[in-house]
Amino acid sequence: MSRNKLTLLLVLVGVVLLFTLQNTQVVEVQLLFWKLSMSRVLLIFLLLAVGAILGWVAHSVYRNRTVR
Repeated sequence: MSRNKLTLLLVLVGVVLLFTLQNTQVVEVQLLFWKLSMSRVLLIFLLLAVGAILGWVAHSVYRNRTVR
């Protein structure tokens, strides 16, 4: 791994760590009849993962429809 990539990776890990440490408050999430309390940073990462998965699925569906 080149020195620039390693430096960028360390900076990115530092920013993620700083973000995590600053967003540890517990928040309450309510959706219809469900009520859930969780860490704010955990909620953000879960929503990011759900969005990435939905984007990947949508891209796959779009790509398969345009190929045929």
